[in-house]
Amino acid sequence: MAEKLMKFAEAVRKFDPVIGLEVHVELSTKTKLFCPAEVHFGGEPNTQLTPVSLGLPGSLPVVNKRAIDYAIKLGLALHCNIAEWSQFSRKNYFYPDMPRNYQISQYDKPLNGEGYLDVELEDGSIFRVPVERAHVEDDAGKNTHVGGADGRIEGADHSLVDYNRAGVPLVEIVTKPITGVGAKAADVAGAYVRTIRDIVRALGISHARMEQGNMRADVNVSLRPSPNDPLGTRSETKNVNSFRGIEKTIIYEIRRQAAILDEGGEILQETRHWDEASQTTAGGRVKTDADDYRYFPDPDLVMVHVTQDHIDRLAKTMPEMPRERRNRLQAQWGFSDLEMRDVVNADALDLIEATVKAGATASGARKWWLGEISRSANEEDKSLEEMSITPDDIARVEELVAQGKLNDKLAKQTVAAVLAGEGSPDQVVKKHGFEVVSDNGALETEVDKALEAHPDIADKLKSGNMKPMGVIIGSVMKATRGQADAKAVTAIVMKKVKG
Repeated sequence: MAEKLMKFAEAVRKFDPVIGLEVHVELSTKTKLFCPAEVHFGGEPNTQLTPVSLGLPGSLPVVNKRAIDYAIKLGLALHCNIAEWSQFSRKNYFYPDMPRNYQISQYDKPLNGEGYLDVELEDGSIFRVPVERAHVEDDAGKNTHVGGADGRIEGADHSLVDYNRAGVPLVEIVTKPITGVGAKAADVAGAYVRTIRDIVRALGISHARMEQGNMRADVNVSLRPSPNDPLGTRSETKNVNSFRGIEKTIIYEIRRQAAILDEGGEILQETRHWDEASQTTAGGRVKTDADDYRYFPDPDLVMVHVTQDHIDRLAKTMPEMPRERRNRLQAQWGFSDLEMRDVVNADALDLIEATVKAGATASGARKWWLGEISRSANEEDKSLEEMSITPDDIARVEELVAQGKLNDKLAKQTVAAVLAGEGSPDQVVKKHGFEVVSDNGALETEVDKALEAHPDIADKLKSGNMKPMGVIIGSVMKATRGQADAKAVTAIVMKKVKG
C-alpha cells in the first residue's frame, strides 16, 4: 500500500529537516586491505580470493600500506585531524556476504577525525558540511538475488554470493548531523557527494563509479519541529548508488516522515532501501545501535602509527583540488560564471574536459553535452555518463563539421543515431549517407531549379538584397535532404546572379 506523503514545500515549512551521509568509497589499490588478493571490477565470481578474505581459520591479516596512504590523502582533502595512532576493530554481525561474520573496521580510534568540506550549490552559494570521521574498513561481498523482481530479495528463489569484493579497502566518510539545510536538503546532499567523487578522482585513489558500486551512500533523514528542538528520530536508507537516488531519497523521506508526524505518529528508527523503479523507500530492519555490533580491538592487528613527517610528505604530493581545477578550466575555456555553473550542475565537467582533450573546442563540447545529449539524458532519466556516447564521439562529430563533411542538421542527426546505439559517428554517417553534398555539379543543378522556380529572387540578389537567399538555400536543402553545403550553395547562387 502506498505511503502517505506530504507536499515537499509544506513539509519543509512545518518541520526542520536534518540530514546525514555515510559515503563509502572503495580505494583503487591493486590488492585488498588485509591480503594480496587482486582487486578489479567485473572478474569471474569468487576468483579474487585468499584464505584471509574468506576468513578461513588460521589466516592472519596484514595492513595494506597504500590503502592507509590513500585514506590519509582523503583525510587531508577533507581537512580532517589525522590521528597519530589509529586502531582496527572487529564489528560483529552475521550476513551471507561477510565470510568472517565480522567486519574489520575502525571504531573509537579512526584514522581521520573531525573535518569539513565546503560544497558549491546550484545557486553558487557555499555550504559547509561538517565531517565527523573518515575511517578505514574492508568491504563485504555481494549478494545477487535470483528470481525476484529487479534483483531484489523479495520473491527471489535463491541468492548467490560473490566474495570477490570481500576485503576490498574502503573509506567510510561520516558527516555530523547537517543542520540548516531547509528546502535545500537534497541539493546539499547531492553537491556534497558529487564533490567527494571529484576529490577522490582528483587524488587518484578511487574510480568512484557509483554504477559499479565502488562509491555509494547511506542517507540519514530526520525531522524536528524547529531548529531549536532536539534531533528527531532518523531513518537510514542504505547503499544508494546514484546522485539522483540520493537527492530523491531525501525528498521522499522528508515527505513521508512529515506526513507521519503531522498526524501525531512516531518515526521508526530503521534502515530503509531506495527502490528506483517505484521512486520510493521501503522499510528494512530496525536500526542496530553501535553497542549491538560488540566492537572490540582486532587482536590480529597492531595499532597504525602515522608520523607527522609522513603526513607532510603525503601533503606535498596532493594534486589540484576540484574547485581550483574548475577555476583553471573556466579561465582556459573562457566560460562565464553562469556557463561554468551550468556545466558543474549538469555534472558535465569531466566529460567536457575529456572532449576538449580529444580535439573539440570547449564551446562545441559544452554545446553538445548541455544540449542534445542532456535533453536525451533527461528523457531517459539517466546521467550524462550513462549515455551511450563518448567524448571521442563528440570530438569526431566536431571534426566532421569543421571539415565541411557535416552541417549542423546532419551533425544533430549523427549524434542522435550514436545515442540510439547505431555505432560510431563514422559508422552512422556511412550507414545513413549523412555526408554533406558539396559536389558543385549536383548543387548547380539544384540551384538552377530553385532560381527557375523563383525568378524574382535573382533580381533582388543582384541588387544587393540578400534576404531572399534563404529561400534558395532552403529549396536546395530540401532537394538534398538537408545535406547541401550552405556556403557552397551561396557561392554558386552569387556567381550565377552576377553573370
